[in-house]
Amino acid sequence: MYEYLHGVITAVYPDHVVIEVNGVGYLVNTANPYRYQVSTAAVTIYVYQAVSDTAQTLYGFQDFAEKQLFLKLINVNGIGPKSALAILANPDHQGLMQAIRTNDVSFLTKFPGVGKKTAGQIVLDLQGKLDDLTPADDGALFTPEVATTDEENPQLADALAALAALGYRETAVKKITPKLKQFAGKSTNDYLSEGLRLLTT
Repeated sequence: MYEYLHGVITAVYPDHVVIEVNGVGYLVNTANPYRYQVSTAAVTIYVYQAVSDTAQTLYGFQDFAEKQLFLKLINVNGIGPKSALAILANPDHQGLMQAIRTNDVSFLTKFPGVGKKTAGQIVLDLQGKLDDLTPADDGALFTPEVATTDEENPQLADALAALAALGYRETAVKKITPKLKQFAGKSTNDYLSEGLRLLTT
């Protein structure tokens, strides 16, 4: 079982990245691929390997604490790796843990694939079991001072594709798209983070 991969990012897609380690390219599914950039600088991605009868899949995380939170989530009945990634894509991991501690089911049901029953199961299974985790926040979202109305925006297009890959419904994504078009993001990661914020508030 792999603990982490250390290499260079050679490709970034809406639902995964490719990291090259010693000449081998590994496809790694991540909660937010746009945290990473194609570069010659080496990065470390913590990974979890899921093995089934039909596939071997790698899931990647920015740090060890995020990986541990993922492992706790997939142990909940009704939460699979894809749903866990969709939950972790929101950078407010402290807010997620607080929702679990305070039985805030309405917060949890805003994630794709999480209904009231599953949200209740998350609280039941994880309440009181997160004290050993201190996930690092990816940074507070900023409020832009200058809006953009550029219709040709590849960063926004990539972010919308990433939201769809995470499992958010097309109607929900379309609803927030006008607000994202007015958002002065500087990167796909900015747009994706803002989209996740809009979808879960």
